[in-house]
Amino acid sequence: MPKVTQQHMDARRKQILDAARRCFLRDGFHSTSMQDLFAESGLSAGAVYRHFTSKDEMILAIAEENMSDVLDITLAVATNRQGQSMGAVMAELLDVIRAKSAEEDVAGLAVLVWGEAMRNRSLARKLDHLMGRIRANLVTLVRDHQEQGGLPTSATAEGIASTMLSVLPGYILQVALLDPAVVAEVPDAVRALWPGPAGER
Repeated sequence: MPKVTQQHMDARRKQILDAARRCFLRDGFHSTSMQDLFAESGLSAGAVYRHFTSKDEMILAIAEENMSDVLDITLAVATNRQGQSMGAVMAELLDVIRAKSAEEDVAGLAVLVWGEAMRNRSLARKLDHLMGRIRANLVTLVRDHQEQGGLPTSATAEGIASTMLSVLPGYILQVALLDPAVVAEVPDAVRALWPGPAGER
């Protein structure tokens, strides 16, 4: 028999997760059965179970993918010290969320995942871990900006980072529930709120 390539495996995994997203957004986590997922993906039970043993595994995978771009951006900026203001960093995160929501309703899925995390401790721990990594990257950036005079030192870097991180859920909730025009100006507003030192944008 021909060997199954990693590319084929990755394509199958994406096919399953795309189907799961559609089902979850349409019917919610608990009303979606594994049979629904088999039908939506067009794959056999065996093909799906080869990649995911349960709905919970799919939910975890979707949650991780939803946050991966946000994590990647904060890590890249924290590592490379690109000289962006904190407002510019936050605005970039919001732009990514908006773009991905237009493509695959990341915001709607995020709201579903938050609700599920209230009862699913494994998912809650995963979200806590991912948010902790994002927060740590922001703390690094905040400390740099405090040293450069771009942010006040009267509050801790940890407190400022957590406050900035609080912007994300509120923005995501609005993207999920409201007309896009309502939040269209939020990234520019964030840039204006945290512009950084003179010459830093």
